[in-house]
Amino acid sequence: MMAQSQLRRWLWPVLLAFVVLWFGTLEYRKLVKPDEGRYAEIPREMVASGDWVTPRLNALKYFEKPPLQYWATATAYTLFGQHQWTSRLWAGLTGFAGVMLVWFAGARLFGRDAGLYAALLLGSSMLYVLIGHINTLDMGVTFFITLGIAGFLLGQQQGADARTRRNWMWMAWVAMALAVLSKGLMGLVLPGAALFIYAVLQRDWTLWRRMHWGMGLLLFLLVAGPWFYLVMKANPEFFQKFFIYEHYTRFTTKELGRYQPWYYFIPILLTGMLPWTVMMFDTLLRTWKGSAHIGRAFNPERFLLVWVVFIYVFFTVSGSKLPSYLLPMFPALALLMGKQLAQMQVRRLFWLVAPMLPMVLLILGLVPFSTRLADNPLQQEMYGNYMVWAAVAALVWTLGVVAALVLLRRSNKPAAVVVLAFSTLIAAQIGLLGHNTVARERSAFHIAEAIRPLVKPDVPFYSVQMYEQTLPFYLKRTFTLVEYQDELAFGIAQEPQRYIPNLAGFVQAWQAQPAAYAIMLRPVYLQFKEQGLAMNVVFEDTQYVVITKP
Repeated sequence: MMAQSQLRRWLWPVLLAFVVLWFGTLEYRKLVKPDEGRYAEIPREMVASGDWVTPRLNALKYFEKPPLQYWATATAYTLFGQHQWTSRLWAGLTGFAGVMLVWFAGARLFGRDAGLYAALLLGSSMLYVLIGHINTLDMGVTFFITLGIAGFLLGQQQGADARTRRNWMWMAWVAMALAVLSKGLMGLVLPGAALFIYAVLQRDWTLWRRMHWGMGLLLFLLVAGPWFYLVMKANPEFFQKFFIYEHYTRFTTKELGRYQPWYYFIPILLTGMLPWTVMMFDTLLRTWKGSAHIGRAFNPERFLLVWVVFIYVFFTVSGSKLPSYLLPMFPALALLMGKQLAQMQVRRLFWLVAPMLPMVLLILGLVPFSTRLADNPLQQEMYGNYMVWAAVAALVWTLGVVAALVLLRRSNKPAAVVVLAFSTLIAAQIGLLGHNTVARERSAFHIAEAIRPLVKPDVPFYSVQMYEQTLPFYLKRTFTLVEYQDELAFGIAQEPQRYIPNLAGFVQAWQAQPAAYAIMLRPVYLQFKEQGLAMNVVFEDTQYVVITKP
């Protein structure tokens, strides 16, 4: 008991340090293509056009995702300006809010120490930390799904009065609506499917009568409905693209080129849960055994277990896989692990953490060989520069693991968990900060810096056989695409006048303009050079060439 109260005495210093580490690095890194460029640019175009109903990317209709994160980022741009940190702010805020939510829900469900441990575990799980600092939609939808699950769990607690149950369930419905506005129907379908599976396994159908369907559905429609109504009214083609293609086709087919084998998520889960991977398996096994003979009364641990397994299986059988798809598992895992950790003997925790030591030593030993992954001289140079950051990150992590094991040998569990959590968070942040050393391959910041003084807003700018996702944000303008469609094919089909379908059409348009710019890959530039196209080079590197009319 003394050790647990020690954890609570450190609460405010630990929280302050976490806030500084979590938010302090959002501006430092250059945006990375494709996701960071895309999800920074769509809100920028919203602000520029004033149209917050129809999302556009490169001035073309873009209906792959709903608008909640676009709205939040556009609001940040309006209030604070268009910066790298404001483009990442929503991911950072929802990631931080997720840690606070797990703390609150864990304390209410399993006790104060369980909540604190759950927050520490979630805020230092490798995949959660990384996604919380990258501009994608996954952290936002994970937060709102977790908020919905937390509301459901707290609303189903034994002993809660009718008013408390009602309020928590109403919050769950609102959270699911916000999850739908974050990334589509998965915000409703996934929690609903998990609830159905739980009811079947538990043989408990009474919880369906405690869902407050009438007011819940009304709240859901009031929050999620207006945008869908407005966007379909303005864009009749929206329904087919968003509801049929983006939800059915993406899940059931390999059309997007994201098909991976059934074991794809195994290494992602194993590394994403570091440094708590072994504890995760121990917790899942103990939770399963502990809930095997419970009665039909609602059991939050078993529901969380069902949720974790269901999310993993659901995305494993999907025809489209990305590492971040597992993220909704992590808050639930943290809640289960926090409960186990609060009750765990120090000796057991020591042996669950000990396997991390040879792992981090192996990582530290492999860092000097990272340049062997390079495919060309530029990569050789960049990977060599990044090697310093990787070595420092691995060293910090190694020292943290060693210190945690020493503290556990001294029976100081709270200090050991804090040290291991913060060393992992710091190591992850150092690894992210070092990304600027390799950013030239994945970001167009250096191109924008070189050509910005030359580029005038009223002069056409062509993007030939390519679309560099980060360049529009840095130049604050859109491009005319030439013989390139990819994810913009739908928008091009709706507004073909914004597109040039072939190189011959580009040459004709280029020659007709009194002034123009174009960006292309080097082989395309060499092809135009052989043809004698009139052009001046204003930027070139090993990948891209930017030309202007002479």
